Amino acid sequence: MRLNARLKRDWRFWKGLSRTLKRVKTIARDSDNLICDDLQAAVDAHRNSPAMTFEGRSLTYGELDAMANRYAHWAKGLGLRRGQVVALFMPNRMEYFAVWYGLSKVGVVTALINNQLAGLPLAHCLNIAGAAHVVVDTETSSVFEQARPLLERQMQQWVLGPASGDQRDLVQALKSCSQLPPDRSVREDMTAADTALLIYTSGTTGLPKAARITHMRAQLYMRGFAGSTGATAKDRIYVTLPLYHATGGLCALGAAFLNGGSVVLRRKFSASHFWGEVIEQGCTMFVYIGELCRYLVNQEPSEDETRHKVRMAFGNGLRPDIWPTMKTRFRIPEILEFYGSTEGNVSMFNFDGREGAIGRIPKWLRKRFNARLIQYDVETEEVVRGLDGLCIECGPGQVGQCIGLIGGADARSEFSGYLDKAASEKKIIQNVFERGDAWFATGDLMKQDADGYFYFVDRIGDTFRWKGENVSTNEVAERLQAFPGIEQANVYGVAMDGAEGRAGMAALVVDGAFDPKAFGDYVARELPSYAQPVFVRLLPHLDTTGTFKIRKVDLVADGYDPVKVRGPLFFHDPKKGYVKVTKTVWDKLSSGAVKV
Repeated sequence: MRLNARLKRDWRFWKGLSRTLKRVKTIARDSDNLICDDLQAAVDAHRNSPAMTFEGRSLTYGELDAMANRYAHWAKGLGLRRGQVVALFMPNRMEYFAVWYGLSKVGVVTALINNQLAGLPLAHCLNIAGAAHVVVDTETSSVFEQARPLLERQMQQWVLGPASGDQRDLVQALKSCSQLPPDRSVREDMTAADTALLIYTSGTTGLPKAARITHMRAQLYMRGFAGSTGATAKDRIYVTLPLYHATGGLCALGAAFLNGGSVVLRRKFSASHFWGEVIEQGCTMFVYIGELCRYLVNQEPSEDETRHKVRMAFGNGLRPDIWPTMKTRFRIPEILEFYGSTEGNVSMFNFDGREGAIGRIPKWLRKRFNARLIQYDVETEEVVRGLDGLCIECGPGQVGQCIGLIGGADARSEFSGYLDKAASEKKIIQNVFERGDAWFATGDLMKQDADGYFYFVDRIGDTFRWKGENVSTNEVAERLQAFPGIEQANVYGVAMDGAEGRAGMAALVVDGAFDPKAFGDYVARELPSYAQPVFVRLLPHLDTTGTFKIRKVDLVADGYDPVKVRGPLFFHDPKKGYVKVTKTVWDKLSSGAVKV
């Protein structure tokens, strides 16, 4: 690369990084400035400006704050104290942000429950939250009722809509609550190290884990993206991602609210309505995950896709094969790809737009970042250590696990962990580069080039990503084995041409006949759509290792190719349910004629 081009690239990177660091530099564990204080300051500065639009309804900053204040006084009226938890189990809607913002004003923690969950996974998330109250709407109320018998403690259900039985009408209850901010004294002695939210992540094994999002961490998300995106009060950010995820619920909202901009919120993503709504609402930015971008690219070309005013798309998981198409076909001037995880302490941005890279740490800024790559043995699933017992850092082009140094004065290095202490400890690697140090293990394999750009390679362990969600293979296998007649289940992800992430596949050992119709009804009832196996194969037995771990390597290599797969093989047709993979079905899958 020529010197002039290199200097231009480095200057662009430095400008983006400086903008971000300026916004986060005052964040500190012992500060009494909380995330609700950041948001209150934005309200005071932009009270009469539009803050959020949803399904034809718009609220100003002042109106959104008044809504949040009602939730704060509602919680106080229930006698909820700081540190206690309220579960929020709803789809995207106008009130979603106001609930947790309001509760944070009185020190109450909000557990953001994935509204796609049902049955045991839902009950598990509610149980570990330890909440005595759950906020639902008419859409999620019935789902909660079905999971109620699995709860370990009684929970009072508050419905944003008509209530019946022992449900409570939250709309009616809020009418008697003040719209004025609660006195700040209710947060006296609280610091940014206190918990603000619980956000769930599937992790690498088992059921979802609740990550502790402190006020400090919420500030890093919201302030960080307020700086990194360079958003202004004139920007309107289109948010179709679920608000129970940090990307949509914290990063995107922070970029808008902390700069005086506005959010255009949609209940859920729709590829066919995307560009039309972006144009109609005058949106200038949108937030993405990789799968969203692939859905857009797979749509038939239309005039709307280039008539918009979008100046930036920001998010994570944009694959290299989609990146140039996104930028040129849709005429998006700037794409800001970032890397981070809900619970982790590693974050990075690709400020200068290198296609395919998830971020960059230039050599001249290495000391300002806590992220490193260390050698990792995929077969043994262990980090590689030298004769001195310490880990070995990867060189350029070498694949390794990304880790983040824990501790130090910088708030970005904080690892708050999960509610489950044992699960938190499993994510920490000790004695990495020197005796006594501690690093967070991201569970992600990456490689870094000579210019400092990082490229994502794969997830470690038993989790794969599908439809923008992490899928725990152990969790899915456990639910499948509860189906009558299934003796063993081995779940894994397989790559599909033209699809983002890996499609779920289950290898089953069954006792007697297999009923694909009944099985399909069962998984539809017990698992969220993204966790339902796309492919199923039947085996007489499952191969295990010498330590009795079920082998997946050979199964993953076979994929769903009927030439390699011996025995019955099924595909989940979106219209017909599970059907046998015949040559005709295989040809349709291979040609991309069937969308999954």
